[in-house]
Amino acid sequence: MAANVYASATEDGTGADQAQVLSGAATIDCPDVATELTSVPQEARAEVDKELAGLDAQIAEAYKRLGESADAIRQDPAFAENAIAGPLEEKRSATLARIAGAIDQVGDRPEGLEELAACAVRESGNAPAQQEGDGNGGDQAADGADGQDQQGQDQQGQDQQGQDQQGQEEQGQEQGGNGGQAGNGPVAGDYVDIESVQPNVSEPKQSANASTGTFASDCGVNANGVFNSDNVIAAPGVSNGAHHFHDYIGNQATNAFSSDEELAQAETTCVDQGDKSAYYWPVLRLQNGTEEQDANSPGGGIEGNAGEIVTPKEVTLTFVGNPQGEVTAMPRLLRIITGDAKSFVNGPANANASWSCTGFEDRQLTDKYPLCPEGSDVVRSFDFQSCWDGRNIDSANHRTHMAFADEAGNCPSGFKPVPQLVQRIVYDVDAPSLEDGGKTTPLFAVDSFPEQLHKPITDHGDFINVFDEDLMNEMVDCINEGRTCGNGGDGNGDGGNGDGGNGGGEPTEEPQQPEQPTEDPGQNDGGDKPGDGGNQNDGGNQNDGGDQGNGGDQGNGEQDQPAETPAETPAGNPATEEPGKGDGTAQPEQPNVKASNPAGNGEDAGAGNQDGDKGDKGGKNDGGQAAQAAEVPGSLPELEDGAEAQGQSGSLAETGAQLWPAAIGGVLVIFGFFVLRSVRRSA
Repeated sequence: MAANVYASATEDGTGADQAQVLSGAATIDCPDVATELTSVPQEARAEVDKELAGLDAQIAEAYKRLGESADAIRQDPAFAENAIAGPLEEKRSATLARIAGAIDQVGDRPEGLEELAACAVRESGNAPAQQEGDGNGGDQAADGADGQDQQGQDQQGQDQQGQDQQGQEEQGQEQGGNGGQAGNGPVAGDYVDIESVQPNVSEPKQSANASTGTFASDCGVNANGVFNSDNVIAAPGVSNGAHHFHDYIGNQATNAFSSDEELAQAETTCVDQGDKSAYYWPVLRLQNGTEEQDANSPGGGIEGNAGEIVTPKEVTLTFVGNPQGEVTAMPRLLRIITGDAKSFVNGPANANASWSCTGFEDRQLTDKYPLCPEGSDVVRSFDFQSCWDGRNIDSANHRTHMAFADEAGNCPSGFKPVPQLVQRIVYDVDAPSLEDGGKTTPLFAVDSFPEQLHKPITDHGDFINVFDEDLMNEMVDCINEGRTCGNGGDGNGDGGNGDGGNGGGEPTEEPQQPEQPTEDPGQNDGGDKPGDGGNQNDGGNQNDGGDQGNGGDQGNGEQDQPAETPAETPAGNPATEEPGKGDGTAQPEQPNVKASNPAGNGEDAGAGNQDGDKGDKGGKNDGGQAAQAAEVPGSLPELEDGAEAQGQSGSLAETGAQLWPAAIGGVLVIFGFFVLRSVRRSA
């Protein structure tokens, strides 16, 4: 999926031959229409959102064409303008006209939309490779302007459409010039040594009225592998609306087609079952040649998102207060997007996600990935907007109903402070070897829209508030009173020790067992429904009282405690085209994706078994029996294994009950024998 394009200018540097001079990798730069649509009538929003998603699909298709046209552009620099940017503008003009028409039917027709149709093919700034082998295992298609035919993708392991991923078979030999396993980033220039960065974090001064408390929620790390390339906030009702894969924790029914009712009724991985909120972000991948199951799928390899998906080592979700005063409750189903998935071409105005390393978190980066020293982990941080307009749970561009407080902590006029979500994600990944393009130690990067080239500045996070009203009020009281509350723990594990029915998410009393090494990473085939005994295809059982994380009892060789009631299967969610959403469906277009499992997060070694038959390494009852209980109404989980255990080991109580009558009879016989001998001697 490379867009590595080379061209030479004419001698005078003018005229049609100078239409586009590309000395390195190219990208497509289009105005972001969504950010300009600040006022769309509610009646038109569904249609407008679908058309906006169509604009993204058009750009992705044009970028794909760009990657396939390197040879043509070398021969004719005007080709990029005439054959790519020009047709794209025509398609965008038609889409913008439909958007204007939809709004015009129920409100005032927006002005100036037609001016947003034009796009440009421009240099990405990614420098070409400087030497042979600068790319994780092979010569590069992007290795200088030596006229290598980039359309000869089969010779260089560069399937630019992402359809056969030949580059992955040779451990990502496309890295180098334009970088990355799929050829569209990252590059060495996207990284910086964290020790070379000066501390740059300052805390606002707090007034006497500040709300200083904190409330933490533990919702796991997505070890059960719930992924999709949807975005129910920005592109509701549109499959693959994100064009990149997201990690999901908390609400297990989150996909493009989730209704508010389905979100409210869904299962959650949060310890406190009163938090069914949806938390999601782009996955992090290692550019190590691994071919994930989405390698040939939209949102995955087809759109340049390739490599091994990394499961976080730790995720912490903390809600904090306001330095100037008390906070008020978030409205239920409030939607917030922080960061900008298109900031590489949009500019940094909304780029507020940041990167750092453990031990160095007073140094935050927005436009670089950190190179962390040995013993230090990579950290992603998201500070969400904390000022609400007091009326809307969403807005046309998904931004204007929320705002950031200023440096002193004051909200804009008309806005009121709400608890601020601070999200911290930690990864156990090594600093890549930049000198050889990641050949020795692979590069890492977040998924992105294809034309955004996996730049760190495009990082972003999404949140939908599905807290119970009582729990939200408890959070507000805690923060305003300056207390520390919640059950955030250390953020390890998935399911966060929750058992799905523990009366408010109290931690289980079972002692934690030693961690077990993992054999197969967790994945979700979309075939398990939320509420099917808690089975999320990680061999775990959210409803059986067994810990799913924090070094819990999965894979520890012990059986779970018998369930008090049979697992019930809810009606489920509407079928979608996306995998791993907990909706009970498995569609072929978006196969489920496996993920690496870092040591020490207490996840099940049998997680990769899609049907749950294997369950834990040492106990069948965690996965397979829970799934069977869900499939057969009224069946009791673990009944068969329980009977088998009795048959194998025997019950001491049962054995004693059988032996005591025989023992007493034997004693009586012996006693009678001695009595008879005594009588005979007396005679």
